[in-house]
Amino acid sequence: MALQEAATEDDLRAGLAQLEKSCEYLASSRPTGANLFWALERVKRSAEEFAASRPEANLQSLREHVLEEANAICAEDVDMCRRIGENGATFIKEGAGILTHCNAGALATAGQGTALSVMFEAQEAGKKFRVYVDETRPLLQGARLTAWELQQAGIEVTVICDNMAGWLMKQGKIDAIITGADRIAANGDAANKIGTYSLSIMAREHNVPFYIAAPSSTFDLSIKSGTEIPIEQRGADEVRFFGGTKVAPDGVGVYSPAFDVTEARDITAIITERGVVEKPNAEKIAKLLRHKG
Repeated sequence: MALQEAATEDDLRAGLAQLEKSCEYLASSRPTGANLFWALERVKRSAEEFAASRPEANLQSLREHVLEEANAICAEDVDMCRRIGENGATFIKEGAGILTHCNAGALATAGQGTALSVMFEAQEAGKKFRVYVDETRPLLQGARLTAWELQQAGIEVTVICDNMAGWLMKQGKIDAIITGADRIAANGDAANKIGTYSLSIMAREHNVPFYIAAPSSTFDLSIKSGTEIPIEQRGADEVRFFGGTKVAPDGVGVYSPAFDVTEARDITAIITERGVVEKPNAEKIAKLLRHKG
């Protein structure tokens, strides 16, 4: 019996060690994204608590528990996305022109997305509006993914090059900008796909409201401001090549950050599943995160 118990303990320790390795590997894929770290830490903590509280547990029951926890996160994400959309739909007015950047829809979440959820819920409420989608260089997530999702939903969508956004604002075609976020600092500074910061500056210049839609798990209160957010650097060939065709000379230097940071002062509101933080700052965000609704 003692040998069998020792074997079970060894199996569980080995299983937890492998889970730790797998989590470290997954975390390395997206150093900027807070949601990924939140989910991985939650699964690890749940697995460790399960193993500590169940002396009869074995490796198979640990696997089943990890899968159960992952499925619970998935189900919660579906609900969070819906509530983000419901909380943000009011910011889309009838006949408005909306600009979005990168992809924050069903292809990026377990549910119907974050920024796109706001649009889907506005459509569900019967509103008619047009969405302009930045192509989002260099990987074209806007042109390839967001435009497809909106088109499938029957929302009027127009793809533009990233450098056209300011001109559309000057022409009065953009009534609001709605994007997602990968990490939000304690003071409300928000990291999103490279190019978002430029949009926020142009939005300020043209008096266009700028909204961030993201779940509460995107907030990282350990980071005081956006200057501390780690920015993922991407491979040079993503810039050197376009659609498989080389567009830059051999040997030329390339700088390719995947994200930039929009300052809280340029964010009209952050839309979450718990509610909306208008003119975000550290005090308002802390209050929101204390609210469990």
